[in-house]
Amino acid sequence: MRLPEVRLTAPVGRADAPLVVLGHSIGTGPLIWEQVIPHLAAEYRVSLLTLPGHGSAPVPTDPFTFAELADAVAEAISGIASAHVRYAGVSIGGALALELALRHPDLCDGVAAIASAAQLGGAEHWTERAALVRSQSTSALVGPSSRVWFGPNSVANQPDLSGRILHALQDTPDEGYARCAEALATYDVRNRLGEIRVPVLAMGGEFDTVGPEEAQDEIVAGVVHGRKCMIADAAHQPPAEQPDAVARELLSFFAEVGR
Repeated sequence: MRLPEVRLTAPVGRADAPLVVLGHSIGTGPLIWEQVIPHLAAEYRVSLLTLPGHGSAPVPTDPFTFAELADAVAEAISGIASAHVRYAGVSIGGALALELALRHPDLCDGVAAIASAAQLGGAEHWTERAALVRSQSTSALVGPSSRVWFGPNSVANQPDLSGRILHALQDTPDEGYARCAEALATYDVRNRLGEIRVPVLAMGGEFDTVGPEEAQDEIVAGVVHGRKCMIADAAHQPPAEQPDAVARELLSFFAEVGR
């Protein structure tokens, strides 16, 4: 089958530096990374991933598995850099970090799974979510997501960006969201963490209930080379909620894996 289509932006930053690829959460987009990019671009080339059916990426007409999504991302990245890539992603983007480390270990020197887990919600949850979106649209998710995605002070601290993120959810094509949700239904690497040899940073938000601290502990305990960091005063969108702290942790991790 043909792989789903993703999009990568042209890299910005230091032309002679290793590539950093940043993945977003389902129903959002690269905008969650806006305030982190300047920090990373001072040291690296930075490219932003867009998931199938989000933003500029075409809405898939056929179903795809999570493994096939990871293959599509790896193929796109390989068009820019063939090795020594650093990857970081949020939620589904963080799940892609682990799947890339499993399926394409020679591509990345290190991966950061942010607000994610070795399994996110389970197959039934995502199958039901896909059905809900198809019947009621992504607008039905805006209220619940506003309560889960952001920590107690995040909306007040980042009112413009948090509002734009929720608008991005409402604007995400229903079928694009549903196809990615169905792919997440096939994602479960809990029994394969020990196969991951690529260094992993498991980054959690203090108030995140989707990828809580115990999920980060499970990742670190399972992979060969892993460490955890928790971002204070953040929930499920740490790069948007606490960009300085996230940038600082990523720069430290990326420097470590590049030695």
